[in-house]
Formats: sequence, C-alpha cells, structure tokens
Amino acid sequence: MPEQLPVTAILNKIFGSFVTALLNALHVHPKYPQAPISNAVAMQLVVVAFLIAVFLLVRARLSVDKPGGLQHVFEGLQGFITGQSHDIIGHHSEGFTGFLVALFIYILTCNLIGLIPTFESPTAVPTVPLGCAICAFVYYNLQGIKRQGGLNYAKHFAGPMPALAPLMIPIEIVSHLARIMSLTIRLFANIFAGDMVTLVFISLVPIGVPIIFLGLHIGVSFLQAYIFVLLTTVYLSGAVAHEH
Repeated sequence: MPEQLPVTAILNKIFGSFVTALLNALHVHPKYPQAPISNAVAMQLVVVAFLIAVFLLVRARLSVDKPGGLQHVFEGLQGFITGQSHDIIGHHSEGFTGFLVALFIYILTCNLIGLIPTFESPTAVPTVPLGCAICAFVYYNLQGIKRQGGLNYAKHFAGPMPALAPLMIPIEIVSHLARIMSLTIRLFANIFAGDMVTLVFISLVPIGVPIIFLGLHIGVSFLQAYIFVLLTTVYLSGAVAHEH
C-alpha cells in the first residue's frame, strides 16, 4: 500500500470501492484495489474543486463599476495572455485565449499547492505534466486542422519541396512528438526538484532558511507555468499559420 496523503485517504475511503469496480469493468485492474486513487489524482481533484470555487466567486462578484481585487487579477492575466497570443499568433488569436488562460491557471495551481502542509504538487509526478502536454499537443493540432483543413495541414509535414517529402515527413513527425516529451520533462523536473530541495532544507534547517527556497519554488512555479503556455502558443502559431 503506498503512502497516502490525508485527502487521498479520505477519497479512497469514500469512493475507493466504486473506482475499483469501475476500473475492473473497464478491464483496468488497479495495483492497489483498496486505494485506487493516487495522491496525484487526489490533488488534481482538489485543484479542480478549488478553481471551480474561485471561478464561481469571481463570477458572482463581477462588476463594471467596482471590480474587486480578484477580478482585477483575472482580467490582468487574460489581458496579458491575449496580448502575448496576438504578438505570436496574430489578429485571429482571441479564440485561443480561453484555453491558454485555463492551462496557465491549472498548471500554476498544481505547482503551488504543494506548498500547503499535507498537500503535494501533482505536477511533481510525471503523469500529470504528460497529461497537460498531450492536451496541448492535441489542441494545437486540432486547431491547425480546423483552420486549414486536414489536407492542407498535413502538407506542411512534407516540407516546401515534394522531392524532400520522404525525408521531411519522418523528421516533422518525430519533431512534433518530441514536443510532448519536452513539455513534460521541463515541467516535471523543475517542480520535482523544487519540492525535493524545499523538503531537504526544511528537514535540515527548519527555521528561516527554508523561506528562501519557498520563495524560489514560488518563482519557479510561475516561470514553468508561463513557459508551458508560451511554448503552447508558439506551437499554435505554427499550426494555424497559412504560410508554412
């Protein structure tokens, strides 16, 4: 039985038998039938519940005349992402803002939640960054197909010259698939390392010094969420541009 966080133990106690039965029905047999919900899954559920509560709070307090501080934060974030997308993608980038903002907020919250005692960052587990990377990969490819059509989008994998197509197609496919690995490893490695460094210094010097590394971890969390979204925006730009 793996070590469980308190919230994971509670979820497994309430929903564990149901989740195990559901997985067995899908012919996916969990390694630990008594605890099918892992810490990473439990923390993601906490993140989603927290974000839903925050969004509902912001929605309930939306005001044109007297916007609150939380509304200013979200409006500023949306304006920043919109401006960055416009600079990278172009005038038709507004339709991607919702996805990019949601991606940034989700990854940032997953990065930071590990600072709360008895919680841990789900992005410090490889499967979570991998899931975010696959989501970004599928999204920008679908947008490319939607904007250009399947045939036109597929043509850019062949390169500018038909004679080079047999060489370019495998290179382009490997290059695109490598983006998933790049996004995953960058996010996972930085958050995992940040968590480990913080834990080590808290155990060695529990007073004073860990505050420095907590601040560093917060900075890394923001930076990695930003880089993830920035790279996704760049990939979107390449996918929806017509002049390949």
